Amino acid sequence: MSGELEQILLQLTQPDNAIIQQATAQLKLAFKDPAIIPALCAVMTGSQNPQIRQSAAVMLRMRVKKHWKKISLDHRESLKAVVLQAFQQETEHTVRHSLSQLSAVMVKHETPDRWPALFTLLNQSTKSNNPTDRQVGLLLLSKVVESNPEPFKPHYRQLLQLFGTVLQDLDNPTAMYYCILTLTAMTAYTGTEEMNLMRALIPRLIIALKHLIKADQGQASDAMEVFDELMESEVSIIVPHIAEIVHFCLEVSADTTLTDSLRVKALSCIAFLIRLKSKTVLKQKLLNPILQTVFPVLSAAPPPGEEDPEDEENGDEGDTDNESPKHFAAQVIDTMALHMPPEKLFQQLMPLTQVCLASENPYERKAGLMCMAVLAEGCADHIRTKLLSSMLQTVCQSLSDNNQVVRSAGLFALGQFSEHLQPEVSKYCAELMPLLLGYMSALNQAKIGHITKAFYALENFMENLGSEIEPYLPTLMETMLSALSNAENLKLKELAVSAIGAIANAAKEKLVPYFPPVIESLKGFLTDTRDEMRALQTQALDTLSVLARTIGKDVFSPLAAECVQLGLNLTNAIDDPDLRRCTYSLFSAVSTVSPDCLSPHLTAITTIMLLSLKSTEGVTVSLTDTMEGIPFVLSPFPRFSVENAYIDEKEDACDALGEISGLSKKNNTIKLPSIRPSAMQKLLGVVLPSFLEAVRGERERQVVMGVLEAMNAVLKACQGEALQSPGRLQEISQAIRDVLKKRTVCQDGGGDEADDDEQQAEYDAMLQEFAGEGIPLLASAVPADTFQPHLNELLPLIMNKAKSSCTVADRSFSVGTLGEILQSLVSVSGGRACAGKLSNRLLPVLVAGVRDSDSEVRNNSVFGLGALAQAAGPLVAQDYPMMLSLFSNLLSKEQDRRVIDNLCAALCRMIMSHMEGVPLEQVLSAFSCMGFYAGPMPNTRCL
Repeated sequence: MSGELEQILLQLTQPDNAIIQQATAQLKLAFKDPAIIPALCAVMTGSQNPQIRQSAAVMLRMRVKKHWKKISLDHRESLKAVVLQAFQQETEHTVRHSLSQLSAVMVKHETPDRWPALFTLLNQSTKSNNPTDRQVGLLLLSKVVESNPEPFKPHYRQLLQLFGTVLQDLDNPTAMYYCILTLTAMTAYTGTEEMNLMRALIPRLIIALKHLIKADQGQASDAMEVFDELMESEVSIIVPHIAEIVHFCLEVSADTTLTDSLRVKALSCIAFLIRLKSKTVLKQKLLNPILQTVFPVLSAAPPPGEEDPEDEENGDEGDTDNESPKHFAAQVIDTMALHMPPEKLFQQLMPLTQVCLASENPYERKAGLMCMAVLAEGCADHIRTKLLSSMLQTVCQSLSDNNQVVRSAGLFALGQFSEHLQPEVSKYCAELMPLLLGYMSALNQAKIGHITKAFYALENFMENLGSEIEPYLPTLMETMLSALSNAENLKLKELAVSAIGAIANAAKEKLVPYFPPVIESLKGFLTDTRDEMRALQTQALDTLSVLARTIGKDVFSPLAAECVQLGLNLTNAIDDPDLRRCTYSLFSAVSTVSPDCLSPHLTAITTIMLLSLKSTEGVTVSLTDTMEGIPFVLSPFPRFSVENAYIDEKEDACDALGEISGLSKKNNTIKLPSIRPSAMQKLLGVVLPSFLEAVRGERERQVVMGVLEAMNAVLKACQGEALQSPGRLQEISQAIRDVLKKRTVCQDGGGDEADDDEQQAEYDAMLQEFAGEGIPLLASAVPADTFQPHLNELLPLIMNKAKSSCTVADRSFSVGTLGEILQSLVSVSGGRACAGKLSNRLLPVLVAGVRDSDSEVRNNSVFGLGALAQAAGPLVAQDYPMMLSLFSNLLSKEQDRRVIDNLCAALCRMIMSHMEGVPLEQVLSAFSCMGFYAGPMPNTRCL
């Protein structure tokens, strides 16, 4: 049979499709014969043609991978012996590679302890004096360890000692390459007993990588992933060598003769280190060397005749395939902004930025603007309070630059500012809107990539304008409607439809005069089901949902039934997660306008949404948690990953079901299936412990913030039901306390080290805010007496952030959280007594906040005093005169309408809780004199 099989495999290499099809059919028949295994073995070891030998090894691998259990024991043992024999005899690298892959598949089934001959071969070859034998042995070792790392664990110490020798074999880069790949595969499974050996390898590893770069840049790029694995799994191994690793990566990043892939790996490694160990990077004075290397990369001009990807005709800032060194250089600065104290970062960053902005080179000017843009999120509070005016002026000047590359970067920066620096940036409406409208006047004359940035800036800016958008509304809508009617480019139509949604969010009922032509255009897009229209169709659904919520019930209600039917038709006709997601949002929006229109179709609507939640489409399962480096056998759950579109679909389905369900409770018209209490407790018993473990042990701040946000959502939705399990309240309170004390893994070791810094990264502050938001949720979920012991431990951590030396964001967060805690106590058993006990501690903090120089802090403090009065009632009656005097002084000079609004609400709460303590005649007279009162007591929205 082996001769016939060799002939079939030879036919598969022919260029004739007919011959290949015939050979494939013959091979399928041959695979049904039990003798196929020995026949393939014979071909693999006996053929004179290396291509045929390789094909036989590949076929064996496919057979073993799928049908190992069907192979007889005799054939298994014979196969193990033949594979090792073939591996020792083989001289062709491609065949050896296929043989090593076959061995790797076999190791998944025949663990090393059941294949002693494999160990013998590995031992002999990796320690051989012959360089080629060492290469071959390390190739085989890398494949079998990568395939099944855990069974090799008893031999890790021996392997690490071997690696120490191989990494010094600088004349054998291929051996070093396979050695590094094996080390990468082992890292996630190493224990404390191997730590010191691995730590000692790092200097040799860096030297080996330098030599490997000279020999083979592709292999070096793959090998550099060892740093990613070390940082994800055992960052403590590299901490003593951070300076060496950073300098090595900077050397690679700066070398323009190297491949982009290699330079990107180096920059990505630097960003990863900053994310995990920002304080160490600062303490070892690595910030300046990093910036000195990153800025030339960021400001480099593209090769002659080319453009940066984001500046090309079809360029898109959201393009995730842009993996140029320049793109990752910006990511390094973005990561610094998110994880380093702004004062320390800006001290060294801004001089370099200013040099770029003053340069005659347009790509250097672009680099300065890109730098400012990526700072907007991570350093938002610092920029808002200290630099916003000057930075905005720079950006505005860039919008009239003579080079479109610079103008595009300025638009991107303005969009970032508009997204992350609210509400302060909206105060510059008079300066910015004319500039943006100027761009909108020439939509068809510019590149679509450039116009995309203009729309990005315009949308983010308009979204928060509110009534201030009114003077610009005619020009805006004329521009958008013109684009919808006349533009040939579908992307431009999509941008205009999205912008109309942003305009509607700001203008609300003021958009009514433009509603008919907008709806007419949207209908045309929504009923066109061609594939090329999908993005525009999806955006039209999103904007239709916004209009349903903003334009007013009287205007939109006549369209409600048609919208429901449209959504159902689209979900039935088109299988697209993004389109389904937007349809669910439309159903949810219609439920707020005309719930009766949903009732006839409720079964169909909820069935579609529940199917989305249950669907496994787009879900992949891994039995190893690669992000955490925890093998499945050590982790209670496999790791699931879901494509973004399907995540968004499930999230929007949840939101829509929640909103429709909440409406049904009010109107008793819509019935949705409920979860049994026992099932709910089982679910909570899985979800909440997972959340708590992630808060304690996850290294990525972004992940922990997401987990805290999700946990808060569970507490808000389930309230006391989430805390029924014994010890659950204590566990959640402890997790919140750990974050506030900076004792979690993602806070860079936290605790004592973190306290050495006067400044903390704003991202760390955001993390603590997410944790703090859980405190009022806990306070509202259980009786006050139950929560008070935990509250007593948490309050000092919140109150410490109200000090005058703290940032505005911290002070605002502190007094705002105190107010929300007090508001939560209003509705729980024992809340009044608890609020009364806390009043002496909280009053001084809230009173100081009312006198703060920042309006947001004042606003939150006034709210807090009102919440205290409402929660404690007569128990704080003795403090009413002081509070009224404080409010009177504030009212005489306050300019911020939000503060005044909350002051009115606080007075209402005081009156409701203890009317005898408020001299109504004097209060009403004061309001009347100032023009706030002209009739009965205002019915403020807080009531």
